[in-house]
Amino acid sequence: PATLAVMSDRVHISISHGIADVRMTRADKRNALDGAMFEALAAAGERLKTEPGVRVVVLSGEGSSFCAGLDFGTMAALAGGGNGEGRREGNPGAIKEGAITHLGQQVCWVWQEVPVPVIAAVHGHAIGGGIQVALGADIRIVHPDTQMSVREIHWGLVPDMTGTMMLSQLVRADVAKELVLTARVFDGREAHQLGLVTKLSDNPYDDAMAMAAEIAGRSPD
Repeated sequence: PATLAVMSDRVHISISHGIADVRMTRADKRNALDGAMFEALAAAGERLKTEPGVRVVVLSGEGSSFCAGLDFGTMAALAGGGNGEGRREGNPGAIKEGAITHLGQQVCWVWQEVPVPVIAAVHGHAIGGGIQVALGADIRIVHPDTQMSVREIHWGLVPDMTGTMMLSQLVRADVAKELVLTARVFDGREAHQLGLVTKLSDNPYDDAMAMAAEIAGRSPD
């Protein structure tokens, strides 16, 4: 089977046996979302929409966390009133002509546009933008101790990366409102009980790759 590796300083893609292994590689910052990460994640998903031979995607984060959300520089810019109308590279509010999402939304929504199943392997932290990226996947395999939160309101931001739409499809409306309006942190166990998590695992990445291999072995039709 063909093997392909594509690397940037934020996201690494390797493709083998029909599985696209997509890893956020900003481990020293717990894969926090800065402009370069926004661009790299969106580009990775866009490429995988048409990459030949891909049957399933596994999305994960290297190091101690899946994704700890917006980095402080990006958060400060947004909290300071940045509205995303500019075209600055990596601006999460930037929207391309004809698009239905701005860049911040696309890093989550692009995984719904990829025409094969996407499995998120989540550990450590999935906070704010991080949980929204995970919610963009079709399936979430999560370590029980993972710290999760729809955290934006704590910082005076709106959770507008499509996460609230996906959240409302997974849990009751009152539960979704409680999570968004309190911004509280909860662990993977509670997330599983609430219906946000497909499966708990002590080794989310390994189990995600095993599930991916099973999916890739089924009929593509």
